[in-house]
Amino acid sequence: MEKTRFSPQTFLARLPLFDAMSPTELDAIAAGTSERHVARGDIIFQRGDTCKGFHLVIFGQVKLAAGVANGAEKIIELIGPGHSFGEALMFMEKPYIVSATALADSLLLHVTKEAVFDGIAHDPGFARKMLAGLSRRMHGLICDLESVALQSGTQRVIGYLLQDEATGQGAQVTLPVSKAVVASRLNLTPEHFSRILGDLTIHGLIGVQGRNVTIMNIDGLREHAG
Repeated sequence: MEKTRFSPQTFLARLPLFDAMSPTELDAIAAGTSERHVARGDIIFQRGDTCKGFHLVIFGQVKLAAGVANGAEKIIELIGPGHSFGEALMFMEKPYIVSATALADSLLLHVTKEAVFDGIAHDPGFARKMLAGLSRRMHGLICDLESVALQSGTQRVIGYLLQDEATGQGAQVTLPVSKAVVASRLNLTPEHFSRILGDLTIHGLIGVQGRNVTIMNIDGLREHAG
């Protein structure tokens, strides 16, 4: 995988977590930051590994997954550019409870917990931003749990397709990952996910071509979702 040379400070300064820091403070964080180039399919960490900091995605995509009883995996979260993962366990000083795998060639920054703790000690605002980020992630996971408990598979699929409020009649939604990964993210089997897409297609609500889904009847989709 070809390496890209860049200044960690430049990237960190663009993230909401670090955008209020002074150049000196960014230099201190950058001193505890390392690049990690991972190829598609590479394991970043596994359940039980020691958590020594958190990761930021510069480009690419990472899946967080947990193993289930039948040997399969449940996708917990998909992490894209500009987003981070691993903060909670860093603060808890616990081993990872999920695994992280690159879904595409990716460039990550790893920020050590020592650099984070020093940043918090010097800037209370940094601590508030980290808490806000953790709170947003917890809220998202609660919403996911609520969706699984209260919504049918069809409702979850339609909600996923229409999660961008700008999506309208005739819009094309491109699945960012394989259908199997999206299915796991929605707590569905790949077969069930495919049947739902087929049913929505038969009803003239969507059109499917590979990973591209065209919204054929936006009002019908919303009505179908209840």
